[in-house]
Amino acid sequence: MKAAEILGVEDLVFVEPQFSVLPDPRYNTTLALAVADEGRLLLDEKEDPIALAFNNGNGWVAASFLCRNPNATLIEKFENVNGEIYQEDRASWAAAVREYYSLALKAEVPPSIEDLNPKRRGILTNLISGSWKARSGEICIDACCGSGVGSLVLRDLGFTPLSYDNDEALLSLGLATGRLLPEETMWLDAMKTSAYIDPVPKGIGIMMGEINTFSEDIWHRIVGELLAVTKETLITVGTEPEANIIRDWGEELGRKVEVKENPADPIYDLWVCRALPE
Repeated sequence: MKAAEILGVEDLVFVEPQFSVLPDPRYNTTLALAVADEGRLLLDEKEDPIALAFNNGNGWVAASFLCRNPNATLIEKFENVNGEIYQEDRASWAAAVREYYSLALKAEVPPSIEDLNPKRRGILTNLISGSWKARSGEICIDACCGSGVGSLVLRDLGFTPLSYDNDEALLSLGLATGRLLPEETMWLDAMKTSAYIDPVPKGIGIMMGEINTFSEDIWHRIVGELLAVTKETLITVGTEPEANIIRDWGEELGRKVEVKENPADPIYDLWVCRALPE
């Protein structure tokens, strides 16, 4: 369901220009400055505010509070206009917000050149299904998802992916090919994952690296964020030294990390790290 439908309006524009800025409290001020004669407040199943929209006669302007809270000025502004209160579960609203920004990205960003080796779908299916049984709808993060082959495989196995990457052209390709779905996809900095996603049961990080002297700090933060929001995690890398680094990082965070070789894929996913709760 689209965000506008949930709020009972024909169309709306979010004040936040990109999904990645949803945590930024400055957009509370932006919305508070909007001229308004009508308002819509959206509450989740716990009656916490998750969105607010104002109409100035020319259209609806909204803000999402999935990653931050509204301030008192905004609530007072809503109380002073002709306002209505709506309710929707948080998961449905989050999917609608992701869809809004993903469709905008798909329309505005040219896709990168196709990068998928057709054999990888089968290789990843065997890899993931060898660790986890198929689950009906269970959420699984696809970190640094690229153009979405991991998300495609997760869907094949019955999971519901939550996919994210910082490369907008690869995301555009994944959305164009259908490997990524708009309601499941986020354009964000993987070093800040926990600001956008609540903990979920499982997560994958496929083909992470190269981890070297110049990139180690970045990958350390990316992996740390992924482990922070997942209970069970599969990470693949190209070399054994990289796998050992991932194991060290996981153990620093109190995770038990199993490392094994995956000869089925001698290039992308040669080494597999499976992080479990201690």
